[in-house]
Amino acid sequence: MAITQGADLEIVEYLLSAEKERREVTKITDKYPNLTFEEAYILQEKLIQQKEQEGARRIGLKLGLTSKAKQEMMGVHEAIYGYLTDDMLAFEWAPLEFNQLIHPKAEPEIAFFIGEDLQGTNVTAADVLSVTQYVAPALEIIDSRYLDFKFTLVDVIADNCSSARFVIGDKWISPANLNLAELGMFMSKNGEVATVGAGAAVLGHPATSVAWAVNKMGEIGKGLRKGDIVLSGAISEAIAFQPGDSILAQFAELGSVSFTCK
Repeated sequence: MAITQGADLEIVEYLLSAEKERREVTKITDKYPNLTFEEAYILQEKLIQQKEQEGARRIGLKLGLTSKAKQEMMGVHEAIYGYLTDDMLAFEWAPLEFNQLIHPKAEPEIAFFIGEDLQGTNVTAADVLSVTQYVAPALEIIDSRYLDFKFTLVDVIADNCSSARFVIGDKWISPANLNLAELGMFMSKNGEVATVGAGAAVLGHPATSVAWAVNKMGEIGKGLRKGDIVLSGAISEAIAFQPGDSILAQFAELGSVSFTCK
């Protein structure tokens, strides 16, 4: 069955309570197998609105499925987006507390700091770069609320794209001074290299990923605002971590970002 009136609030509460109580739940498409992408984004918006009512503040956007290979594997033709809120921001000097999460994984990303409003449906990567004040190394901690990290595309959109935490490094550089597509990166876990990648893994160029998000949001009259932070998408596959682990992503020319977990 498709979503019915009133079921939207039930789904939002279902996902939010799973996050607050740090427990896995079965995916919502088990009950609502005909949910559409459009309905999933509506659920995501209502979920964020509920978080705002509880005191959170939107501070940006995050991109998912920005790898062409991952899109083909999932049988989709475009990326997905979710929102960042201020309570997701973590810091390199403060260990993440594992007991606040369910089954977290870390992804290396390039963060964009937006210096001017940007909205439209024909926005290009060049437009994105022109309004980007800085880029910085970032680690996103994804933490799906779904059992065993298994879900369909509409499930993950409704769940705000598995958003949980993110950490940004202290080296911020103008994108005019970098070739982001060729920017190399390796991510290590407890001192051992776990993944490698380059900016081109993100739709060919991280700014292309951000432009896609702006255009997608433009279809519903939304856009980026001055001061927004945008996580442009994973440069490599995610890696799981446990208490006692340390994760570091080292970017050529852009420095590093890291966190420990306790």
